[in-house]
Amino acid sequence: MPDQFGHLPRGPARTLKAFVWSMQGLKAAWLHESSFRLEAVMAVVMVPAALWLGQTGIERVLLILPVLMVLALELLNSAVEAVIERYGAEHHELAGRAKDMGSAAVFVGLLATVGTWLLILVF
Repeated sequence: MPDQFGHLPRGPARTLKAFVWSMQGLKAAWLHESSFRLEAVMAVVMVPAALWLGQTGIERVLLILPVLMVLALELLNSAVEAVIERYGAEHHELAGRAKDMGSAAVFVGLLATVGTWLLILVF
C-alpha cells in the first residue's frame, strides 16, 4: 500500500537491492577515485585510533563522525563529477563551479575533522 507520498513501502527485497546498489557505489568509488581510496585508508587508521584515544563514548563518536562524513562527501563529490563528465569534457562555467563546490565540500569536511581532533585531543 502506498504511503502519503505515493511510494510503496520498502520490503526486504527492495532493502536488499538498495544495499547491493550501495555496495556497487562503494566499489566504483574504490576502483575509480584515488581521493576516495586515500580517505578510506585514512579512515581505516583513524577510526581505531579514535576508539583508543577517545576518553568517553561521546569523544569517540565525535572523533569518528567527521572521518565518515569526509567519505560521504567524497562520494557525493565523485557523483557530481561523474555526471558532469557524462555530458562532455568541454569547459562550462556552471560545470566548473559545481565541481569546485564539490571539492570545497570535501575540504570543509577535512577541516572539520582536523578541528575536531585538535579540540578533543590537544586542547
